[in-house]
Amino acid sequence: MYSADRCLFVDSIRVSRQDGLFLSDKTVPSSFVSSISLKTQKCFVDKNENVCLVSCSWGGQTLGPVKSRRSGGKGGWVLSVSLSREEGYVGDSGEDWGQNGDNNLETVEEVKEKKGSGALNTTKHLWAGAVAAMVSRTFIAPLERLKLEYIVRGEKRSFIELIKWIAASEGLKGFWKGNFLNILRTAPFKAINFYAYDIYRSQLLKLSGNEEATNSERFLAGAAAGITATLLCLPMDTIRTVMVAPGGEALGGLIGAFCHMIQTEGFFSLYKGLVPSIISMAPSGAVFYGVYDILKSAYLHSPEGRKRIQDMKQGGQELNAFEQLELGPVRTLLYGAIAGACSEAATYPFEVVRRHLQMQVRATKLGALATCVKIVQQGGISALYAGLIPSLLQVLPSAAISYLVYEFMKIVLKVEPA
Repeated sequence: MYSADRCLFVDSIRVSRQDGLFLSDKTVPSSFVSSISLKTQKCFVDKNENVCLVSCSWGGQTLGPVKSRRSGGKGGWVLSVSLSREEGYVGDSGEDWGQNGDNNLETVEEVKEKKGSGALNTTKHLWAGAVAAMVSRTFIAPLERLKLEYIVRGEKRSFIELIKWIAASEGLKGFWKGNFLNILRTAPFKAINFYAYDIYRSQLLKLSGNEEATNSERFLAGAAAGITATLLCLPMDTIRTVMVAPGGEALGGLIGAFCHMIQTEGFFSLYKGLVPSIISMAPSGAVFYGVYDILKSAYLHSPEGRKRIQDMKQGGQELNAFEQLELGPVRTLLYGAIAGACSEAATYPFEVVRRHLQMQVRATKLGALATCVKIVQQGGISALYAGLIPSLLQVLPSAAISYLVYEFMKIVLKVEPA
């Protein structure tokens, strides 16, 4: 290895994003530039976007690695060339790059691969949330049907009587009425919700510079995720509500209900109840994701949680997907159920108002506040909680299964952290 005084440093050389090097300083002799022949066999990019070109020649002599770095934020580059006859290279700060570069360097091919894998990881992340919604919604479809009967139809029968009536009039399949449409609505909603929460929380972490999200950051990320998913998925929810309502069977399914609403009330009728939806989903998402994350963090920082993580690391690849769950299957179900119950109880009145808004026609349309007042006048405060018990019975298993399947699918699909 040549000593430091044998190193050649060339300033003001710009690296084109196309092929070649170009001088930006006219004071450098052109004869010097023409004597350098760069034949790049491999190119590295480190974490600070520095570029390293290796295997260059100058006057027939092979040079060592060529390292360029950004110059003072002015958009230029500073090129550091070291004459070397050995395999290794000692950089400016004494770090040994070795034969193939150290761990701080990545090949251009690896950078491109990471960009491609980012899109793939996003797809897998969304699929994990979608599968969680499909499984949980199919499992609790009968309870969802009962809840809608109480909210939309104003059902007065007792819980048991309503079950008997549905079974007698529509058979067993009546409990899964509208489940396919419900999956079409909830699968993208949950996929976006889960993914958006992880993304927002990750971005808040980067902004704050903390190692772990604070409780306020968790609640904020959950609220933002709920609003994002609502804006994208509300039209499907509105169509489903219209189909389940009295007379909805005559509209001819999903496409028929969609066309009927567009023709009679216009496109924005698909966004009926948008304001109360956002008002309800913001705190709902905040509580749902925030509570689960707080419970999970508290466990993982406990002695029992630390021991479990240590055991998982020792188990390595021998563990199956369920054994790789950080909380374990039972605790994942439990924490998911608690988060779901807290979220539902806190925001249920908004859900009732939203459903009533979606059922209104243009001639008698009322605002969100007026609708809320009307509900209270007709049925009292308790009317805002109509169907809460079957709703909680639905939410508890739904939230529990959603989180279990979501965490399980992230492991199976090998989803990288956002």
